[in-house]
Amino acid sequence: MIFPGSIVEAQAQSRLRTLIDRLRGASMPEGIVKTNGRIEATQVDVSAKYAGRLAEVTVKEGDEVKAGQVIARISSPEYEAQLRGARAQVLKAKQSLAEAEALIAQRRSDQVFARTDVERGQQLVDKGYLTRQIYDQRIAKADATDAALRAAEAQREQALFSIRTAEAEVEQIEAILVDLTLVSPRDGRVQYQLARAGEVVNAGTRVVTILDLKDVYMTIYLPAAQAGPLALGDEARMVLDPIPQYVIPATVSFVAADAQFTPKSVETAEEREKLMFRVKLQVDPDVLARYHRNVKTGVRGVGFVRISPTIAWPPELQVKLP
Repeated sequence: MIFPGSIVEAQAQSRLRTLIDRLRGASMPEGIVKTNGRIEATQVDVSAKYAGRLAEVTVKEGDEVKAGQVIARISSPEYEAQLRGARAQVLKAKQSLAEAEALIAQRRSDQVFARTDVERGQQLVDKGYLTRQIYDQRIAKADATDAALRAAEAQREQALFSIRTAEAEVEQIEAILVDLTLVSPRDGRVQYQLARAGEVVNAGTRVVTILDLKDVYMTIYLPAAQAGPLALGDEARMVLDPIPQYVIPATVSFVAADAQFTPKSVETAEEREKLMFRVKLQVDPDVLARYHRNVKTGVRGVGFVRISPTIAWPPELQVKLP
């Protein structure tokens, strides 16, 4: 065990600094390129889709979360009241449908009676027991019952439409209430908690930021002569400043199609005058599965790539993990 402030600790720190300096300054075998970089991970923002007051935030910075885990809940009495009103409209529309069905049954009964009356009147007219005027009145009444039935059927269709409209509104508000519960879209670690319980948030307000610990990489910049021969999937290596005794396996997952100036934080002013290509070195997923709790974004180090895949990695760049 190394005790803080001890001679052993000082010697260990000195050895680490020597190893870092050697890896940074040593010349690499031909075909192997090294450059500075830093560890990054994909960030996912969990934001409010609708405005409301944060009832609770169930996580804090540094917590590891699983996909689907509840992150926060937003209370919105307005939407809850709208839901009760929409459900009441559904009940009202169903009552209107029941009334329309009863009216249709009545109109059909009236139609049957009127048609029967017309048929009987025809026989009486033929025998001279009924005047043509009264018979015509029976025909007009029968036609009126037909129109009344069609009106009742139209009323039923209107009630059905009202039910579908009210039910759609209920589904819409229920979907909104579901979205008021914020869940993690993927496994990861809470990087930032940007809102606290009791705060009023607007639509689109970020509540937490999650790091996807399955998507960890180092960004490096290479000139065209070195970036050109790289292919996606090529092996790479990383050595991080805090743990230079370990060599982390990686693969080339991205090579920019267009050149750019390297960022100020990566290279010197002299180097920034050159056009460089951004390259991503993806950390091996198996390594992340074992050591995801140790991932720290922003950590600087050195990335190594092979311009020629036939060249063997030197002994100091063979994979070495805790």
